Amino acid sequence: SCGMMVNNKPKLACKTFLRDYSGHMRIEPLANFPIERDLVVDLSHFIESLEAIKPYIIGNEAPALDGKPHPSKELQVSRTKQTPAQLEKYRQFSMCINCGLCYAACPQFGLNPEFLGPAAITMAHRYNLDNRDHGKAKRMSLLNGKNGVWSCTFVGYCSEVCPKHVDPASAINQGKV
Repeated sequence: SCGMMVNNKPKLACKTFLRDYSGHMRIEPLANFPIERDLVVDLSHFIESLEAIKPYIIGNEAPALDGKPHPSKELQVSRTKQTPAQLEKYRQFSMCINCGLCYAACPQFGLNPEFLGPAAITMAHRYNLDNRDHGKAKRMSLLNGKNGVWSCTFVGYCSEVCPKHVDPASAINQGKV
């Protein structure tokens, strides 16, 4: 990610222009992440959190297309149609580019590095809203766990800094069920 702190605010370096700043500009590594070197941060926990929520469609078991049993149940996924209205339910949450700015803005992640974080929770919410997915129960146990949605204190800064206007704060609150 080209995310970094610019004058103490999480920004994408690729979308930040010097001409937009007068006077001095201070650039630092993304806040709340361990620093590897210079502006490079360790995104290991960020990646692990995204992987933990299973960011893919978990299918419903269905017979193979040829009627014969398939050796892998994971490949026996039924084909589900999706209307534009069904897509619209989760579309906003699918626009995340995994830049990590929301984690740099999140005071809870700064205090508790085990917190799943805004991007992972938003990604889980995206798949939970998808009518083709059947993995909501698996994700909800993680989201309702010790470091899930209930750890969020709803400051909302994660949504303010998102360059794609994804609104992770809304996804987190909607996940509190």
